[in-house]
Amino acid sequence: MIFYYIIAGLVIAIDQLTKWLVVNKMELYEQIPIIKNFFYLTSHRNPGAAWGILQDQMVFFYIVTVVVLGGVIYYLHTYAKGNRILSVGLSLILGGAIGNFIDRLFHKEVVDFLDFIIFKYDYPIFNIADSSLVIGVILVIIVTFKDEKKRGQA
Repeated sequence: MIFYYIIAGLVIAIDQLTKWLVVNKMELYEQIPIIKNFFYLTSHRNPGAAWGILQDQMVFFYIVTVVVLGGVIYYLHTYAKGNRILSVGLSLILGGAIGNFIDRLFHKEVVDFLDFIIFKYDYPIFNIADSSLVIGVILVIIVTFKDEKKRGQA
């Protein structure tokens, strides 16, 4: 079980390190091209959630994050035992949620910097914690579908 907390800890460490680098080495809104017309590092701050929704609703985010963290830890100890993919998915969710929670708690906003343009669509800027959350949720969904398929065959 400790291995999965190590995964979450690594996500938090990488997330916070990359955010620290962006805050301390880049000006706000500065953009560094990595792959022109596709991928940029852009120093951005988000006082809300994905796509900037619910801006400046910190109390709401604190409550939701604490509830989510409790649920993820409960599921990790109760339902994920013996299921490596579910455990990794929950660990990624845990690390991502804590990474963004740290930003909200200490800075009242989240540092974002990964900026992609995909088929001329400028995708909303995000960070390592966001990526971890998305990958974790995808893994949980995959496990859920596989379990439902097994139940349907039984």
